[in-house]
Amino acid sequence: MSDIEVPANLADMVRARAKTRGDAVVYEFEGRQTSFAQFDVLTNRVANALQAQGVKPRERIAYLGKNSDIYFELLMGAIKANMVMAPVNWRLAGPEIAFIVEDCKAPVLFVGPEFTGLIDRIRPQLPDVRTFIATEGSAPGFLNYTAWRDAQSGDDPKVDIERKDIAIQLYTSGTTGKPKGAMLSHANFLNLVEAGKDERPDWNKWTQDDVSLVAMPIFHIGGSGWGVMGLYHGAKGVIAREFDPTRILDFFEQSGITKLFMVPAAMQFVVRQPRARQVDFSRLKYMLYGASPIPAALLKECIEVFKCGFVQMYGMTETTGTIVALPPEDHVEGLDRMRSAGKALPGIELAILDVNGNRLPPSEVGEIATRSGSNMVGYWNLPEATARTLGADGWLRTGDAGYLDKDGYLYIHDRIKDMIISGGENIYPAEVESAICDHPDVAEVAVIGIPDEKWGEAVKAIVVMKQGKSATATDIINFTRERIAGFKTPKSVDFIEALPRNPSGKILRRHLRDPYWEGKERQVN
Repeated sequence: MSDIEVPANLADMVRARAKTRGDAVVYEFEGRQTSFAQFDVLTNRVANALQAQGVKPRERIAYLGKNSDIYFELLMGAIKANMVMAPVNWRLAGPEIAFIVEDCKAPVLFVGPEFTGLIDRIRPQLPDVRTFIATEGSAPGFLNYTAWRDAQSGDDPKVDIERKDIAIQLYTSGTTGKPKGAMLSHANFLNLVEAGKDERPDWNKWTQDDVSLVAMPIFHIGGSGWGVMGLYHGAKGVIAREFDPTRILDFFEQSGITKLFMVPAAMQFVVRQPRARQVDFSRLKYMLYGASPIPAALLKECIEVFKCGFVQMYGMTETTGTIVALPPEDHVEGLDRMRSAGKALPGIELAILDVNGNRLPPSEVGEIATRSGSNMVGYWNLPEATARTLGADGWLRTGDAGYLDKDGYLYIHDRIKDMIISGGENIYPAEVESAICDHPDVAEVAVIGIPDEKWGEAVKAIVVMKQGKSATATDIINFTRERIAGFKTPKSVDFIEALPRNPSGKILRRHLRDPYWEGKERQVN
């Protein structure tokens, strides 16, 4: 909708939509519908309640919960008070959750009903949290969210906000084993919708009749960013508490979804549902997908079943989401471009760099770098990590290897860093290795990603045992599960006598990976 007036910040966006879309539904969640006008008042109450709680401008608040309309109330309420939302990945283990909540120094933690017991167990590890609030229902030791919110005035808090202020802090898995908080500003989000809005392709246009499904988790940019995008355009967002393939089909039937974003692993679960071929998808205009490449056979099956336009997207948390897209017209079987991630969106610059940071010509593989107004401000309290990723010249190094063809299409070749992407989740070997090394029988370990039909990649641990010790693969997997999130634990374990190393002692991970990827066109699945 190019006729939308550009707001000065995300708080003004909420106010503006309340004026132009008042009685229309902004979010629908489990039978509850909220209008744009109601949402404006509720977010005012949240902002006033946070101020009353003693939270100061630019401080972080944390949310540990599944997708909910309450999350978006909290996000926009915090934004109106010029505070920063830090959603926490609820799939993480207790110690990982405690690390994030403490790292962002949140004085208030909002907790979904599934996680109040977990928080009770790790409270001693959360000394900075002054107030715990249960988002649904009541729990001992937690304030009740609705009562807390509704005790405050619905008047606008009228807090000054600059475009460069941080709106949200999303945590990404860290190469050093600790997650990093990527700080995304109001300007980062608004740039996505403002850049090149007059030359926007049809798939990237919204109307007020659109109904978008917010199915990806809000602790990812694919959840939070997608939910904000619909709000910006005055469209209705239907929120799925979590990704359940059978429920997703219900949403198509009951809510008339017109567009959604999914990761390929999720698409596979939905399309393989026995009744997927009986559902009426006639309202569905576009399915946007990304976070990991899609197998050609799966894409073909999805095109047959969903009968809509498909758009592949490439981006990362640090770029506020999508920077490259492959449009529906390039989704043609046999077309070479189908192997690409697409072309840069308007306002996005791409470059392929060699190890010295020099630009490479078309068809030469190097590190993918990008520059735009949507590149993050930096990592929270990590100046060195920020400097390694984001140059003073504004170029952000993605850590992915690829090349550009002569027409500007980006082909992703491999990952420069050792990151594994399983089901759209980023997993860093260092983090998994650290957990396995705590096992008393393990001498050393290397973790790699191997091809997996269901998840794209699966985590494999290659372990060297201590002399005379004999733990089993199951022992090691179970031991790891107590320390890190389930999706990071190895799916399989191999035992070898010694890890391959180069003369300087660095593990030759590629030697371990290569046999599993033999015959594959690229080293990402």
